[in-house]
Amino acid sequence: MPDARPLTVSVVALPDTGVATMFGVLDVLNSFELMGIGDGPAPFRAQIVGEREGPLMGVSGVPVPVARSVADLPATDIVIVPSVVLGPAGWKRGRYPALVEWAARMHAQGALLCSACSGIFLLAETGLFDDRDVTVHYDYARHLEASRPALRVHPERALMVTGTRDELITSGASTTWHDLVLYLTGRYAGATVAQEAARMFALQWHQDGLAPYMVFEGRSDHGDAVVADAQEWLRAHFSVAAPVEQLVVRSGLAERTFKRRFTEATGVSPLAYVQRVRVEEAKRRLERSEDSVEAVGWAVGYEDPAFFRRLFKRVTGVSPAAYRRRFRVPSVTTAG
Repeated sequence: MPDARPLTVSVVALPDTGVATMFGVLDVLNSFELMGIGDGPAPFRAQIVGEREGPLMGVSGVPVPVARSVADLPATDIVIVPSVVLGPAGWKRGRYPALVEWAARMHAQGALLCSACSGIFLLAETGLFDDRDVTVHYDYARHLEASRPALRVHPERALMVTGTRDELITSGASTTWHDLVLYLTGRYAGATVAQEAARMFALQWHQDGLAPYMVFEGRSDHGDAVVADAQEWLRAHFSVAAPVEQLVVRSGLAERTFKRRFTEATGVSPLAYVQRVRVEEAKRRLERSEDSVEAVGWAVGYEDPAFFRRLFKRVTGVSPAAYRRRFRVPSVTTAG
């Protein structure tokens, strides 16, 4: 850390900002000395900045105290844009030109640009993330791709670091701000301090990525009636033997033609689609039943338990047993 001074962290507040991520980032970055984390001086000094100084009403109805206007902030070491809440219409570009221009200017002066979850929508308007790999909340991935087609979006990733000097950093869904804060702490204060912070605040690295959390919903806005019929049939018949062959027969098309149209409409091949639908049902059964992994695999259409386990891990990033441990709702008992 240059000159052993605290790095200035500017957390950008917008009217669209969700306050949980913003205040979580602030609490951790400003609490190292208070909580006795590390042996040296505090590595960060974080503050909320925005278009203008003063109270800002966030989307959740909680007033956000903006400490500095970016117009009065000529320099900062790290810019963090926390998660924003998107409406049904998605992100509306061009609403915050002063913030976009300021973020680009800070980057030109050497600052890191970081997004937590959907904060990338604002930073993407700088153009600095174009043709680079980024992550975002999986529910917002299609919105981001539509808003900024030049981005390579990987919603299954928890954290992505890119740029010529590793200065463009994105974190994925919701609590992956933990990964962002721990990454910055490890980068500037060392791995030991990062581990202390993780223990103190019960922060987690999402080392398995976000694929286990993602729910597959086949694309349905394609307008192909034959493919839509195939998708509807699969919802009830995914576990039958040879489902792709049955879909071809049902469609009345040549096999090659059906597979091409299905892939163009949904973005995945018929076989991959069947596998994803089956895995989604397996996830539900692992979460809600006492059935063995073998029984779950059989119920969704796989007679070979070893193949089912390999497929499940390839799709979700974790084994069926690990998925059950992580996502099964614990039994809740009450006295009396």
